[in-house]
Amino acid sequence: MEPRSAAALGAEFPYAQRTLCYIEIAGDGAVTHGTDAGTYERARSGQSRLFAVWPGEWASHLFVIDDPDEYARAHGLLHDQERTGLTDHRHSVRWELDPSEKKPMGSYITIRGHLDCGCTIRDLGAFAKQMRDQSGWDIATAGGWGGSTSSGIYMRARRKSLTP
Repeated sequence: MEPRSAAALGAEFPYAQRTLCYIEIAGDGAVTHGTDAGTYERARSGQSRLFAVWPGEWASHLFVIDDPDEYARAHGLLHDQERTGLTDHRHSVRWELDPSEKKPMGSYITIRGHLDCGCTIRDLGAFAKQMRDQSGWDIATAGGWGGSTSSGIYMRARRKSLTP
């Protein structure tokens, strides 16, 4: 019995779901797991096959990752403007201390960010990576975030990494 196709599910397949387990089988039969850039490159070049186990309530299902580029976009290895809401450019960002911040001199502070470049943050991890690369910002991705275009997006950031 062949595993189901992840590509056949399209956007319904939860590539980035934390409970998904990826299994890589190399050409020589070696079995590993993980989601790094090397995994993507090996699967894309045909050096290995990539599978995912999608756990369900009563049973788990095995899928073959037959669209490595979709896998890479979901894991931030390839830029995906539709998924992230972010154009691949240098962002024009204004920020201010969030009025609810109780410790303005703490290591991490809550800020309100305004993207003057017209982008919308749909994926905080992708935005954090772009801002780290572009401006050296250290944005926390494990905590809450949200807001709106008009009031700004609130997020936690390492205070010393922020530039005016």
